[in-house]
Amino acid sequence: MDKNKFRWGIISTGHISGKFAEALEILPQAELVAVASRTQQKAKEFADKYNIPKAYPSYKELANDPNVDIIYVGTPHTFHLENSIMCMRNGKSVLCEKAFAINADEAREMVRVAREENVFLMEAMIPRHIPLIKKVLQWINSGKIGDVRMVKASRCSRGNFPDEARQLNPKLGGGSLLDVGVYVISFASMIFQKSPVKSIGLSHIGEIGSDEQGVAILKYDKGEIADLSFALRTEAVNEAYILGTEGYIKLHDLFAVPTKASLVIDGKELETLEEPIIGNALNYEAEEVMRCMEEGVKESPFMPLNESIQIMEIMDEIRKPWNLVYSNDFKI
Repeated sequence: MDKNKFRWGIISTGHISGKFAEALEILPQAELVAVASRTQQKAKEFADKYNIPKAYPSYKELANDPNVDIIYVGTPHTFHLENSIMCMRNGKSVLCEKAFAINADEAREMVRVAREENVFLMEAMIPRHIPLIKKVLQWINSGKIGDVRMVKASRCSRGNFPDEARQLNPKLGGGSLLDVGVYVISFASMIFQKSPVKSIGLSHIGEIGSDEQGVAILKYDKGEIADLSFALRTEAVNEAYILGTEGYIKLHDLFAVPTKASLVIDGKELETLEEPIIGNALNYEAEEVMRCMEEGVKESPFMPLNESIQIMEIMDEIRKPWNLVYSNDFKI
């Protein structure tokens, strides 16, 4: 093994895991050395497709592999707690796909174990790490739009999912809130850098028992408001606006990885940022994990663990009036 490389393993062989394997291919510091699935056949097919040396028929075998440094957990939401803790108990750093967990209790337990084991843990949230967002934050921090008063963001799509598909399957934590709502809630959290004092929402629960679309309104301590929408059964214009006392910033596409932002003052577009994406954008998450590990940091300043917990708390509060209960809600 090259001592200058970080050795990655992947748990799960679904679509997002394939995208993550592709992302690692363009990173010189990353070496994808193992994958695990629930069957040997699926693991081997995935390993053959992405030229991975080891294919395990169980997640535990991968977690036990001493030649793996970091594990990407790409399983459905309901398994994030179990899979992440198993990896961390075996000394592995973990990048866990969003939503971080099913609820705030699970998130707290994951963070507790990470700190107890002294290993790196991060929620996989692409927008936190892409170049455009970092420049937008510089606009905000330099006062270009004055004080931020409102955030408006939408992440909606129209998908035709079979009942058993992960996206809407209530047994797997499916639904718009955890699948796409987490993006806009995390976006608001990133902009305001604090927890709301009140979180309310409305949703439509579909025939199979999962939330197909929803809206959330978050109010903060100085009167700031976030107006957020999310859906898996509805097409929409997926833009984001950061509204300040002196002007506003528009992100032109929040569903795809955003690459363009405009600064508008007094109704005039003064500046436009365009930052192309290298790779499929998941590589930015992997780069951040390796950067932190190289520096001996146990959590990312761009996606802090306490903030991942706070985001789960917001989603727990929003869904209470919906009577939306997940299978994991009473396990901790």
